[in-house]
Amino acid sequence: MFDAAPNPVPETGEEPAKPAARKRITAVDAARCLALIGMMGVHLLPEENDGGDASLTWVLFAGRASALFALLAGVSLAFSSGGSRPLGGRPLKAARAAVAARAVVIMAIGMALAYTGPTVEIILAYYGVMFLLAVPLLGLAPRVLAMLSVVFAIGGSILLQAVRGVIPEPEDDNLTFGTLFTEPLTTAGQLLFTGFYPAVPWMAYMCAGLAIGRLDLSSRRVAAWLAAGGAALAAAAWAVSGLLMVSVLQVSPGESAMLLAAGEDPPVDEDSWAWLVAASPYSSMPLELLHTIGTGMVALGVLILASKSLHQIIDLLAPAGSMTLTLYSGHLLFLAAGLLGERPFASFGLQVGAALVFGVLWRNLVGRGPLEAAVTAVATRSKNAVLRKETTRPDHRGPDSPGVAGTSGS
Repeated sequence: MFDAAPNPVPETGEEPAKPAARKRITAVDAARCLALIGMMGVHLLPEENDGGDASLTWVLFAGRASALFALLAGVSLAFSSGGSRPLGGRPLKAARAAVAARAVVIMAIGMALAYTGPTVEIILAYYGVMFLLAVPLLGLAPRVLAMLSVVFAIGGSILLQAVRGVIPEPEDDNLTFGTLFTEPLTTAGQLLFTGFYPAVPWMAYMCAGLAIGRLDLSSRRVAAWLAAGGAALAAAAWAVSGLLMVSVLQVSPGESAMLLAAGEDPPVDEDSWAWLVAASPYSSMPLELLHTIGTGMVALGVLILASKSLHQIIDLLAPAGSMTLTLYSGHLLFLAAGLLGERPFASFGLQVGAALVFGVLWRNLVGRGPLEAAVTAVATRSKNAVLRKETTRPDHRGPDSPGVAGTSGS
């Protein structure tokens, strides 16, 4: 949910030549825009239609849009730390400092927006915690990251169930600076486990995105693998959830299929260990996490494949997708103002249209989104501070010490 710095960090030298900029993959930005539109739809449009059935917006986007955001945040972290050629040594330290700085600023933005009372759960503070948790993972290989994604999906959800009732429930859905300082332990528990977007199990998305971002996303073969593998993963997670609902909860096969398709919770209390079978939106249980990782992979793979044949659509979506922090914040302020509150479809159309137009105009006339530029400035300052510190650090080793260039025996 931030504009990743695409350029690799130089290895040595105080004044290195600037490396060539990596070509931006616009399909990733288009996927971010799709996630933003989905979150707007979930926030604004009815969950049910006139007949009492789940609305199309809920069926398509509930849980999946926010999961796609988190997945793409991991992809951006991979881009900012070397992409398919992960950084090491001093550049990796600098990249980690930049990510940590981004995390703190994004958390601050989220907590500041909470004071406006937007009536929806703000994801930014949770994102900031996920970025911080991802800092030590930036140098890992794709296979390790993929394994960690599964570990967080299963182990994080089990840990979440274990601490239910132990960690006090938060009084407010959205964290502010006041709750951070007056109730630090409750705040930490909310961010990590009890909140709407619990960071520990949601690290499954971050690790999956980091692994995906280490791949060659300009390759159509990789894109096809993402789409096919994601579809298989999403279907398998749903199938396992359905079978477990039948065998563990004694739900009929037809009812379990209906619950999954409509995005409804299984008939079991959240405090029960049987809640682990859930694949319903925002349950943060293993099968829901794996299912939405799969749907996120499908969305990204399909958009990469479509980027050549449908480039006009990609080019329309990508500018807004490159500044989702700004546009998401604007969406929250619009909600807090209560404008068009009684006309959800008009509000949705206006906000989506405004986001697309603003994205195209701002990207072409200015460049980075305003909040993205501010976050990037802080991150760049932190990165450069690490590089300067490493470059100017005195070397106290003597000329005959092992490892110093030019010594005898080298």
